[in-house]
Amino acid sequence: MIEPVIKTSLANLLAGIQRGDADIITAEMEKLDGVLSTERNHLNPQLVHFLERRSYAKALMFLGGESDIPVGACGGRPAPTKS
Repeated sequence: MIEPVIKTSLANLLAGIQRGDADIITAEMEKLDGVLSTERNHLNPQLVHFLERRSYAKALMFLGGESDIPVGACGGRPAPTKS
């Protein structure tokens, strides 16, 4: 399964962002882009959505089994407001 590889890469990427480590950020983003291009048809569509839009924190939440992932703006559309 590729999901554990994605999850590790996402964790490394987010840690790299926290540290401001450009080399880690670049390497992990390239790895995630490669996985997305080769494994797209084997991934959950929601995970593909997050990876395509570089919503890496949401992708990690999804892989962690969280169900309360915040809704955001995608495709330039404003996020829906809660009533």
